[in-house]
Amino acid sequence: MLSAKRDGKAAARFFCKVLKAQHTQTPRVITVDRNAAYRVAMDALKKDEVIGKETELRQSKYLNNIVEQDHRNIKRIVKPMMEFKTFNSARKTLSGTEAMNTIRRGQVNGIEQGDSVSQAKLIEAIFGITA
Repeated sequence: MLSAKRDGKAAARFFCKVLKAQHTQTPRVITVDRNAAYRVAMDALKKDEVIGKETELRQSKYLNNIVEQDHRNIKRIVKPMMEFKTFNSARKTLSGTEAMNTIRRGQVNGIEQGDSVSQAKLIEAIFGITA
């Protein structure tokens, strides 16, 4: 059953807003939770040809949670830093934290996950650190 605030029309507006953003491209798969409004919205968008017929809607309670779990470490680090004096210092600190997590997860070309020697060399090269 659809609720008053999370209905099919609201979900369709949300999808349209997200898909209109400049940094997005037509998705192959959209992973959402099991709310019934998403199925209604996707059917309506496909009918109106806002989104391609080949776009798949994957409703999984757990797959969507993976994205949230990825940010758990960031939330843990940021919580003690909530009293930044300026926005720019907070932005730079969070950017650095995200960059370090990207390197640690092996999402940088030429560096394997768990290869701490290569990670250390990359950080030395980026920040000009000498050992």
